[in-house]
Amino acid sequence: MLIAQILLVFVFGMNNNAGFQVLRFVGWIVWALSVILGWLPIFILKRKGGVEKGRSYVHTSNLVNTGLYAIVRHPQYTAGILFSLALILVSQTWLIAAIGLVCMLLMYWDILNADKYEIQKFGDEYKRYMEKVPGTNILLGIVRILRNKMR
Repeated sequence: MLIAQILLVFVFGMNNNAGFQVLRFVGWIVWALSVILGWLPIFILKRKGGVEKGRSYVHTSNLVNTGLYAIVRHPQYTAGILFSLALILVSQTWLIAAIGLVCMLLMYWDILNADKYEIQKFGDEYKRYMEKVPGTNILLGIVRILRNKMR
């Protein structure tokens, strides 16, 4: 669905002069944030996740709960959701918006499944982590960190 959304943006959305330029600009900012949230975890998990040499960054043996992972539990899923949102804002077409909403719902469902998996893998430590760090709400994660630093 995400690939279809991307392709449709190139077919319909890039030449769409109708719509609000401010939303299009916001869409590009959201896209840039999604790129950062999508790529940064690769380096963080390789460095802090206890990944064996030669294995993919997804094969962590340590629960990473610092840095970006102290702000949001699922930065790459958040990146996917933001990427779909960015495509909606940039294109401003109904078809891309409909596909994007479905993509975002499916990614959120994947987040729920990922949390179940991580609970099986890390147990109570992950449950405590879930209580402290939001799944995808970056702003809430930043507010929580700032509150803790002020205490």
